[in-house]
Amino acid sequence: MPVLTKRVYEPAVPEDGHRLLVMRFWPRGVRKERVDSWQRDLAPSRDLLADFRSGAIDWAAYAERFHGEMASQPVSIEALRDARRVAAVGLLTLLCWCHDETRCHRTLLRDLITAQETATP
Repeated sequence: MPVLTKRVYEPAVPEDGHRLLVMRFWPRGVRKERVDSWQRDLAPSRDLLADFRSGAIDWAAYAERFHGEMASQPVSIEALRDARRVAAVGLLTLLCWCHDETRCHRTLLRDLITAQETATP
């Protein structure tokens, strides 16, 4: 099944399937009923996010470091496995607050989840 991405502030629709929040901190003004689960271990570290937001690193460096974080932390590795399991049985929508989907870790995460799906026999 496909993995979709969406802003957490967009209205939920049945076509979202399982709505997984992938932010380190709970977003302001969002009721818990608007998401099905929350996995903060799939969010970038505070340091990585701060470096990107300040302009200290560009998108390519951010993506590389994010992939490194996801591959090196046991809790993130397990969280990726869990997300893959959810995606294998139904639709999964990754939620974050970012406006620009092309410059958001949820897009990188979607690629990691779908790459793992295709690599599994």
